[in-house]
Amino acid sequence: MAEKALKNKLQSAFEFEGVWEELLDNKDFIEIFLSEVLEDYILKQRWYGGKSSKLKYIELSEYFRIQQHGEVYFGLLLEIDFFEGFYHHYFLPIAFVTDASFAKSDRILPIKIQGQQGYIIDAINLEAFRKLVFERILGAVPIDRTKVQYHRSESFCNVVYESSRFMGMEQSNTSIIYNDRYVLKFFRRIFADKNPDYEMSRFLTEVKDFKNTPAYQGSLNIIDSDNVNVTIALMQELVPNNGDAWDYMLQELHQVFLNLDHKHIEISSLPKIDMFERMDINQVSPEIIDWIGLNLFVKVRKLAVRTAEMHIVLGSEFEDNSFTPNHFNGDYEVWLKNRLIYQFQNRLNTVENQMHKLDGMAMDLAKEFLEKKNIIRKKITNFDWTKLKGERIRVHGDYHLGQVLVTEDDFYILDFEGEPESTIRDRKVKQPPLKDVAGLFRSFHYAIYASVFNNSEAYNRSQEALFEAAEIIYSYLTSVFLETYVEQVQDANLNIGYNQERIFILKYCLLEKAVYEIGYELNSRPRWALIPLKGISNIINH
Repeated sequence: MAEKALKNKLQSAFEFEGVWEELLDNKDFIEIFLSEVLEDYILKQRWYGGKSSKLKYIELSEYFRIQQHGEVYFGLLLEIDFFEGFYHHYFLPIAFVTDASFAKSDRILPIKIQGQQGYIIDAINLEAFRKLVFERILGAVPIDRTKVQYHRSESFCNVVYESSRFMGMEQSNTSIIYNDRYVLKFFRRIFADKNPDYEMSRFLTEVKDFKNTPAYQGSLNIIDSDNVNVTIALMQELVPNNGDAWDYMLQELHQVFLNLDHKHIEISSLPKIDMFERMDINQVSPEIIDWIGLNLFVKVRKLAVRTAEMHIVLGSEFEDNSFTPNHFNGDYEVWLKNRLIYQFQNRLNTVENQMHKLDGMAMDLAKEFLEKKNIIRKKITNFDWTKLKGERIRVHGDYHLGQVLVTEDDFYILDFEGEPESTIRDRKVKQPPLKDVAGLFRSFHYAIYASVFNNSEAYNRSQEALFEAAEIIYSYLTSVFLETYVEQVQDANLNIGYNQERIFILKYCLLEKAVYEIGYELNSRPRWALIPLKGISNIINH
């Protein structure tokens, strides 16, 4: 009976006789708003991260006003509970509009307020809302003790609002470009803590003046009902760029594979090097330089320099405990092993249940993965902190080519939120810097194989030959990167351990990352499962 009554209410606009500012105090409105209407809306949003789970119900955790000069919007913190027994929190700002032609695809609920017909919509669609947030950040006071806290950097001043527009096709957040100079990222999925992206951006640019990441300009945080600081939005400078390093690498690698035919290269005769061998560019054989090209090696070396500089800065703090380096210890070892064993068992089950999706080399590698599961498990449990002398620091945590912007002759590192599947606490755990290097190496591996998958018809070689060439490219790119990276961090006295320790940690982190990747590939694009499976095979057979 209650469901029927609710559906009848939804057939026409909900009528509210009070003022807009009192709407969220109305229990009838909350009941209708949190019904199937909001569920239908959220399920369609690109930023919604629960599509693989079954939504149970939505609750309004709390709300706050985003206002200025009598102009009021509401920021909602929504709790989405799933039948699987877990929940997410999301940020949704809402506005009331009366223009029947406006934001047709982003209407959430028809409503009549004091006799005026209109719609509740996502407020980010409104330029007036975007302008208000910009101006509130610009006018932030140095010390803000209110529930809704705006902050700005010293460099964000003497500015007036000119324009705003959506950045583009994002997945997990919504970013707005202001004045073609600044980017404000609204975090959609939120956590009961400061977002790592906010923390790292402020630390790197305000505290340490690291130049190769977008400079922090301001933020919007709220103090929730549990007195926890929750990050809602982060403003940074807009870095003029030529796209990200993933697209750049795909273009370069496509030419590398075309060169096999253009230069009549015999793959089997190319000089091979050992995994994790460090090599300066001038040590790379002429045959490899002729095939791959000097430019790509120079770019990889530059990326290694910027990665090392980021880690050097992150390892240089000795006052702020959240950023001071730590040594390995028993607590870290327990945390790491528990996390990895759980993840490995999950992926093991996934491979066993989805073998039917695989064939050819991917099938062979999956069988090897299952047959050598005890070897892999032993590699995970072999982590012994007492044998490690290096230090742990705050790291990027989700470092790959898509998180790097390419300029004319340089790279800028961005998006420090961390691994999407990790808890907010896990994302802030100090890790060996080589974890980021491993993430980038896995991204190199992906880009190389993606070139084969995406352009196989353009290459007059068998798939097996192309895969052989892929591994040669990978070994040389990683060796040049590693030589430059290690030299840079050692010169700056960042302790990443002795050589044997570095290789152990790098292999460990590569294994962790590849195991992590298997789940996504088997669920989303089984053909690409070959890439992480090959990465795992490389480690266990090295």
